[in-house]
Amino acid sequence: MARLWLLLAALAGFTGVALGAFAAHGLKGRLGADYLAVFQTGSHYQLLHALALFGVALLALRAPGRLVNLTGGLFALGILLFSGSLYGLALSGVGALGLITPFGGLAFLGGWLCLGLLAWRIT
Repeated sequence: MARLWLLLAALAGFTGVALGAFAAHGLKGRLGADYLAVFQTGSHYQLLHALALFGVALLALRAPGRLVNLTGGLFALGILLFSGSLYGLALSGVGALGLITPFGGLAFLGGWLCLGLLAWRIT
């Protein structure tokens, strides 16, 4: 599973940088300041959690198991729901997409909680 988490970390990092650059250079004149900030927030959280997935990959080498996989799964789900909904909201203007964002935030929180449990259990 370590390979999966490392691949997801690389994919999230790559696309996070690409989308951040796209926002800074390609969307600057096309989106209003509010929507540009929303898009950049999505990119910011994606990049932070790409690093978290990298940490999960390292943990999977030292302490493989269900909890480490749950941690990685929650971080990946958080990126998809939180960042993905913010990208969609900023690009489409469909406010209903903002209803998905908190579920991504809850996934992030669950991932961090699981990481704390992992830290507690590692000897």
